[in-house]
Amino acid sequence: MSTMGTICSTEAGGARSVNMECAAAKPRPQVVRRLWALYLHWREKREGRRVLRDLTDDQLLDIGLTRRQAVKEVNKSFFWD
Repeated sequence: MSTMGTICSTEAGGARSVNMECAAAKPRPQVVRRLWALYLHWREKREGRRVLRDLTDDQLLDIGLTRRQAVKEVNKSFFWD
């Protein structure tokens, strides 16, 4: 009996057959999708901050920001919003 077969049969109280994989061993597509979404969100914020960094004072005024607010946003860590 394989290790996974032992774990699965123990978790299920022996009701599962040894050849069936237990649910914990299967890849979780929702986790991968969530990680991908977080990565895309991070990239979007990073790109937005790069664009914000390059705006002139007049352009910042058009969107309602001061240079100080823009610098504060650009200097934010990518770990925190």
